[in-house]
Amino acid sequence: MEALGQADAWLFQLLNHRLAYPALDDLMLFLTSPKRSAHIFALLALFIVVRKGKEAFYLIPLFLLVVALSDFTASGIMKPLFHRIRPCFALDGVRLLVDQSHSWSFASSHAANSAAIASLVWLFFWRGEAVDKAFTVVVIFYAAMVSFSRIYIGVHYPGDVVGGIVIGIASAVLIYTASAWIVKNVVHRRALQNGGAG
Repeated sequence: MEALGQADAWLFQLLNHRLAYPALDDLMLFLTSPKRSAHIFALLALFIVVRKGKEAFYLIPLFLLVVALSDFTASGIMKPLFHRIRPCFALDGVRLLVDQSHSWSFASSHAANSAAIASLVWLFFWRGEAVDKAFTVVVIFYAAMVSFSRIYIGVHYPGDVVGGIVIGIASAVLIYTASAWIVKNVVHRRALQNGGAG
């Protein structure tokens, strides 16, 4: 376990220092700040409404639910459980671009939430038309950049980000599976029963 932690710290320092370019700083701060990039999520919701129509009233709550689950798992369960100190407080010479509070590091809720959204987009849009596939690729790329930004700005180890991505994907699969079961076994069955009664 100690060797894994050392490898994680080494990789963090490599990514935080050697891939750092001042020209990228503003982009990474934009990606890592929900307040600065809130309009991105508004555009995502708008695309869902345009492409899915009435189905969006079912899909958008699912996206909110999957983010709530991934965020709670990462921040409410994993961080208090592992008590991992952030690299900006544990290592010397970290290139830190934000004012960071002394909260725990594992797992990254930013990575978890963005991966959860990207995974749900893939599940609902990848099998669609070319524009839906393009949308899926863009969202996945955006989620990957958000995850990387957490290392770049100095607040998470790569292991924290990977853990967050796993949580996000698992949350999306769980919510998708549960919603599919409810639609099949409750909504459709009730519709058939009402149709038969009529």
